[in-house]
Amino acid sequence: MTAIIELDRLSFRYPGATRDSLRNVSLSIEEGDFVAVIGGNGSGKTTLCKTFNGLVPHYWVGEFAGEARVAGLDTYDSSVAELSATVGYVYQDFQNQLVRPRVRDEVEFGPMNFGMADFAARGAEAMAMLGIDHLADRFVWQLSGGQAHLTALASVLSMRPRIIVVDEPVAEVDPAGAHALYERLTQLNRDHGITVVVIEHHAEFISQYARSVILMDDGAPVWHLPVAEAAARADELAAHGIPAPQIVDACAAAEVPGAPRTVAEAATLLRDAGVSPSAASSLREDDAGERGIAAAPRPVVAASSLSHGYRTVGGDLMPVLHDVDLTIHAGDRVALVGGNGAGKSTLMRLLGGLQVPRGGTIVLDGVDTRSAPSARLADHAAYLFQRPEQMFLKDSVRADVLLHPAGRGRDDADALVDRVLDRVRLTEFADRDGRTLSGGQQRRATLAIGLAMSPALMLADEPTASLDVASRDSVIGMLDELSDTIAAAVVATHDMHLVAEWATRVVVLEHGRIVADLTPRALFADDALLAKARLVPPQIVALGRELGIDPLPLSVAQWREAVAPIRTEALA
Repeated sequence: MTAIIELDRLSFRYPGATRDSLRNVSLSIEEGDFVAVIGGNGSGKTTLCKTFNGLVPHYWVGEFAGEARVAGLDTYDSSVAELSATVGYVYQDFQNQLVRPRVRDEVEFGPMNFGMADFAARGAEAMAMLGIDHLADRFVWQLSGGQAHLTALASVLSMRPRIIVVDEPVAEVDPAGAHALYERLTQLNRDHGITVVVIEHHAEFISQYARSVILMDDGAPVWHLPVAEAAARADELAAHGIPAPQIVDACAAAEVPGAPRTVAEAATLLRDAGVSPSAASSLREDDAGERGIAAAPRPVVAASSLSHGYRTVGGDLMPVLHDVDLTIHAGDRVALVGGNGAGKSTLMRLLGGLQVPRGGTIVLDGVDTRSAPSARLADHAAYLFQRPEQMFLKDSVRADVLLHPAGRGRDDADALVDRVLDRVRLTEFADRDGRTLSGGQQRRATLAIGLAMSPALMLADEPTASLDVASRDSVIGMLDELSDTIAAAVVATHDMHLVAEWATRVVVLEHGRIVADLTPRALFADDALLAKARLVPPQIVALGRELGIDPLPLSVAQWREAVAPIRTEALA
């Protein structure tokens, strides 16, 4: 096959940086490949891919050496506009690439701008492919994060490029939508020959959909291999902070060789090896992490008959939440889940007092949110934004963390900041501007800002989005450690690993209504509810269901506990 992307001894350094972000990269990607670019935060993945469409070095101007050729064009001698007809790019900060008022306008903008007579047909096709045609007349500022992500992808698809690059395809997309998105990318790759490049952290998507894998580390490719060979290098991937998919770990824990790409393949391997647990599992409900819904006497926040909506440009009220009743008690760890546009972020902002509901009441830590300004309610609730950079207002992490306690005149403000920075392991980065940190470090910095507010309630919107697995697990661990500092925590999330491993309670939203309030294990056992809420269980949970383990394992550690005695018996 013919190479469509060729890099030859390419190096690049951002202005003011002390070292190269790309170092002497030589790489070839064949036309029609489906490539996953992997590596830890800061390994150079995004910078590498921005050389494909000329953003490096034409927009991000820096020290550029070597050569990059895409579809025969030298990117150094070609403009970004010229390359955009060949390379479609959906950025990690996709919100910033939406430039038109309505979804339809946005999706049609590219082909219209290039003078294509069939721009309307192209836009309609792209929206239908991603299932967002019902949003065509919606203003882009009315979209949820996941809906905006799909709109950005549709605007790229309407150009019918030869290459599509997607930075974090599943960021802010609900779990069912994430798989549907990958299926669409696979269809484009298989049926239309489009070369697909994804920057991805989720091993399960890589193993199931990619055809080849590029491992980046410290600004250079470690290797570029077919996906089966890449998956077989589990130890090397782990050394680069990329754990194996849960189903691979499950087989290893049961001493069954193989690198399955799907849950069905893993189940077959395990059954063939004699590992087929029945409902008689050794994993007891009491010690499986299933703590159940807390019923502590003190409510931290209570919403009664809550309704809310937003005014459109035409003056009509677009309802978002309908008659919501919800009480969060001390000790609760609540995961707020549901499809894109279900109302999760709106409910979070209302619970934290950032907005006042149009109908109903919210009592936060004993205070009616209608009776106090949001600045005063910040003493009771900390809201961590979906995008960490929105929380960095000063020129250093220390100054951002100090902002609230110093503003309240706390005598121990400096000592508090020192303790909090130590708690989130950011002391060495205290004097760095938060916007210059890696994604995982930024998430920890926002946790520090929230902790310094000494709230009763911590609210986090998509706290693990766009993080590599090591950073994601670090944030989950940090949230787990906060139970001795805050009374209750609520996270809005599409990350089912976070739901399984951290939450004690799951509140499911659909079209602005609560349709279920239950434990993680009960959620993952309910097929109808999973389908209704567009949720997909983690691989280890799905494997446990396939093999009949009861109660279901919620983590690989619980899988090991459930399977070990069964495996011992099978070997005997």
